[in-house]
Amino acid sequence: MTISITETAVKQIKKQLTKRGHGIGLKLGVKKSGCSGFAYTIDYADELTDQDAVFEQQDVKVIVNQADLDYLKGIELDYRREGINEAFKFNNPNVVATCGCGESFTVS
Repeated sequence: MTISITETAVKQIKKQLTKRGHGIGLKLGVKKSGCSGFAYTIDYADELTDQDAVFEQQDVKVIVNQADLDYLKGIELDYRREGINEAFKFNNPNVVATCGCGESFTVS
């Protein structure tokens, strides 16, 4: 089981952690939300717990709570700029449907 991080996402995570001044990585998870069932959560991680799985690429850590691993297995974390908008993008092979507004998803 793996979580991959694109080069642009690696650069953005490093940039954000440097700007913040501390932190060990990016915490990626899911929560129940929206009309389709789940939404992604992103936060900084300052410490690890026994429930965390760590995925490291190019000296960047993405931390995922083990309870969320089934929803995120095989995901690619990307960072894109589209026009004046920029944000993390989630290329998740487990998603079978998304809501109309794109804020939530359903997994198989």
